[in-house]
Amino acid sequence: MTGIAIARPRPLGCTFGRAARELGLRRSELELGVHLGRIRTVPDEGGGGGRVSHAEIERLRDRVESLRESVRSVGTTESAALMNIPAARFTRIAKLGLVTPVHWYPNRYRAVVWLYLADELRRFAAEEDNARLLTGRTPGELRDRLRAGADRRARNWRGRHCGFLLRAATGPWERAGAVAAFLDPGEIDGVLTDPHERAQVKSLRPSPPVHGAAGTPTALLAEKLMTADEPDEIDWFRDDLARAVAEARAVRPAPRPAGRPHPVGIERGQPRGLRGWLRHLHRTTGL
Repeated sequence: MTGIAIARPRPLGCTFGRAARELGLRRSELELGVHLGRIRTVPDEGGGGGRVSHAEIERLRDRVESLRESVRSVGTTESAALMNIPAARFTRIAKLGLVTPVHWYPNRYRAVVWLYLADELRRFAAEEDNARLLTGRTPGELRDRLRAGADRRARNWRGRHCGFLLRAATGPWERAGAVAAFLDPGEIDGVLTDPHERAQVKSLRPSPPVHGAAGTPTALLAEKLMTADEPDEIDWFRDDLARAVAEARAVRPAPRPAGRPHPVGIERGQPRGLRGWLRHLHRTTGL
């Protein structure tokens, strides 16, 4: 009996690593292009994350150099050179939150090295309103903030990275998990009183983008930078998490163990547990 060869369907696209090789980019450049919305992706049917379609790769082949330049990230020294200012002045501008880091990494001394998009720095320097920040004395109000210890780099990075994670989220619970990634677990517990919703959100929290083995100094540094640490920032993420979970709950309740269905009809704040449920049945049905 002659065997019949069945052709496997062609995957919808390439993994990020393969797409980067096809385009002659570093994987970090391709991933940043995806985060910034400059490279379109399609879902991975196997659930392994996004892929880059073959059509998208072909679309980008003739514009690889402009794409590479648009995602070029630079540290403090090169940032200052691009803006034609001393490195110390650039650091002050960054600490004031006037430019936003796009990434970071720990150096060999475990100090944080912040990276910025070269394109954004050039635009900042070209804006007429910013000229007073690039020459002469720093305005008095800004000097006062610096003397008080202002440093918005980590906070601004968190805000930007949250946007990246939300862009990559594939559903409402994944979006809730993305927001929760920036809160301490205790803060999540304070927002989500339903244990199943808490478990669902925590299971979907993305890890920090730079980390080592659990418990290592690098991993602890990554966790620290990923976690909101100012009261108003924490409140912002808490409020956003509550909204995200409400939206996710409306689409699809959080998974629950078999045999324990979601108690439909009982609103938040009403009695829970078997006795509370029986009282609710009696009031609503007369049973």
